[in-house]
Amino acid sequence: MPPQSTYFSGAHHFQINHPAFNSIAGNQYVIASQREDLNHRLDPILDASHTRNRNTSPPDSECFPGTRVGVIDAVKNWADEIGSELDSLRGTRDEPEFSFHIRKEEQVMSSDSAGADIPHIYWLHGFAGCGKSAVSLEVARIYARSGRLLASYFFFRGAGDRSTMRRFAATLASQLVAAIPATAPYVEAAMREVAGLLTNHVSLATQLDRLVLMPFQSAVDEGALIGSGPFLIVIDGLDECEDQRGVEELIDHLINFFEEHPTSPLRVFIASRVEQHIRERLEVDGVLLDNLDSHVPDEDIKRFLRISFQRVAKQDRVIRAYVREHGEWPTVWDMNLLINHIGGSFVLASTMFKSIVHSPTHEDPTTPMERLPLTLELNGLDALYSQTLARSQHLPHFKNIISTIVLLERPLPIAEISNILGLKTFEVVRVLLNLQAILHVPGTDEKGEVTLCHTSLRDFLTTESRSGSFFVPPSFHLDLSYYCFSSIIERNIVHPSNDYCWRNFDDHHWDSFAESRDCDFLAEIERFKAHPPLVSHRINYHAFLFSMFFYTMVRSSRLNLPIDEPFVAEWANQLVLAVECASPDTKRWLEQPLHYETYLASVPFTEHMYETLKQALERASAAIRANFPGIVESHPPPTAEEKTVTVNFAELSGIKMFNTLQWMLARAHSKISIKCISDFEVEYDTGSD
Repeated sequence: MPPQSTYFSGAHHFQINHPAFNSIAGNQYVIASQREDLNHRLDPILDASHTRNRNTSPPDSECFPGTRVGVIDAVKNWADEIGSELDSLRGTRDEPEFSFHIRKEEQVMSSDSAGADIPHIYWLHGFAGCGKSAVSLEVARIYARSGRLLASYFFFRGAGDRSTMRRFAATLASQLVAAIPATAPYVEAAMREVAGLLTNHVSLATQLDRLVLMPFQSAVDEGALIGSGPFLIVIDGLDECEDQRGVEELIDHLINFFEEHPTSPLRVFIASRVEQHIRERLEVDGVLLDNLDSHVPDEDIKRFLRISFQRVAKQDRVIRAYVREHGEWPTVWDMNLLINHIGGSFVLASTMFKSIVHSPTHEDPTTPMERLPLTLELNGLDALYSQTLARSQHLPHFKNIISTIVLLERPLPIAEISNILGLKTFEVVRVLLNLQAILHVPGTDEKGEVTLCHTSLRDFLTTESRSGSFFVPPSFHLDLSYYCFSSIIERNIVHPSNDYCWRNFDDHHWDSFAESRDCDFLAEIERFKAHPPLVSHRINYHAFLFSMFFYTMVRSSRLNLPIDEPFVAEWANQLVLAVECASPDTKRWLEQPLHYETYLASVPFTEHMYETLKQALERASAAIRANFPGIVESHPPPTAEEKTVTVNFAELSGIKMFNTLQWMLARAHSKISIKCISDFEVEYDTGSD
């Protein structure tokens, strides 16, 4: 029989609202309040942990059964060690001698339970594609099963907030509260005490302290944790985080925390490539370094290939018929050639296997047996990527589709990619079907995202010396900014917080273009004008360029672009060309409010710049009155007598930009000061009476 439970024996004169009682062990009980509200306020990234759907949220890699035993045992040895010296943690499958110190009995964890001699951080590093994410996933699964996984986070470049530090601490905190309910009151208290704790106005170090590290340590100090060893945080793909300063702050703060709490029963496992800003901070005392490349994976790769080929042979009648007539396929000789060619890269092994066994297409009707020797002639992953991309290179819109997938701020479904580019869905699908060896293509158009099988594909496509004719230049962000801008106008979208175009046309795509050191700003604008996107039903690009030049003026100090005479001349010209186009799209642009990010700026105007804008405004004003008289009547400009004018950048239409510019020119002969008065409102002051 279960033990009899008596809650609050002898207590009186008190009340509990909405209780939920969880019996833990023996006479220990925990009163757990409902945590749905806390989790909602934390707003964690739901597809960042080891439990995510890897088909839609890459990386999609896991350890093939029976592989990576040596390195995983090394990590387990480190993570399970309590209070004794680590003589040697590294090993291979051929050297399974590890000193395990796993407590059989459960015990209350305390700061004295973990010895100060144990490194608290384990850094597993290696080259792209060697299997780091697969090891991270397996480690997270092992400690989730044992109840000792505190949290896991898998960074992935180009996956929205998963590629930044913006919601990193809040996501870990959400998992922490689920793993250790006793930490919930400390997280709640932190959110009450620190204003804006979940915003970017508070440092990452403060967020980590108040939301994760100190709640965990407080639960330890009060003896609330029951376990058989230290708890673990798994952080994969740290090099995939696009916030380099945030990565540096994270590492520095973790090291400082463990220096201040040397006996904390917490371990942090980090897997990443060897980037300089990571290496120089992790190659220090208190961090255990392990090179995954040193764990020779040839036998693991051979096992993966052998079993994978056997599985596909059972499903492929052509392969079965070939085997009946010619014997084993691939032969031992073929397998040895493959292993030598792969050179220890699991991603290359996986990509080569998919390339060899994919179903025949009109572009590639060859059989797997014919493809294997051809694949062996390719020189590494780059050649394999080039060969695969070439299957769709001849199809219409190929370059735009592949460039879009690579540069999107986060992965999107096929239907959304089609909408952004102004294409039919089948046109996108036709290109993607030939690329399934290197891209995850969802089974439906509306659900599931198109994702890269491995981040090395993005590295390949964005490095011209490697990708050649397949190169995706940073200037394509300019094209994507236009596609998103015109899609918003076309669909008449207002305030859709989850719409990709609404959220990313300015501060992701335009800023990425304008900030790129590889782009000559005005030269790329000329290139764009000379070869505008061929989408007949979209708004003319002049309205887009005028709007984005206005936006750039406001963010000029952030974007580090000079607002000089060539800039102003181009800006003025685009305004005139935009409003002289008397189309319904232009009318929608003039009236429809868009959401723009703001920033501080101070813009000096020369006399020549002033005259250039003045002439353009006079010509544009006449065109607007002639083509859109109703808009002029419903949107009167500020008067010249007003010293200041406030513009809401959260709801800024084309006509409001025009009116603001008119007022600026009416008031200013020299300098216009711009200052933020709220997150999205900007006040312009000419400084004159």
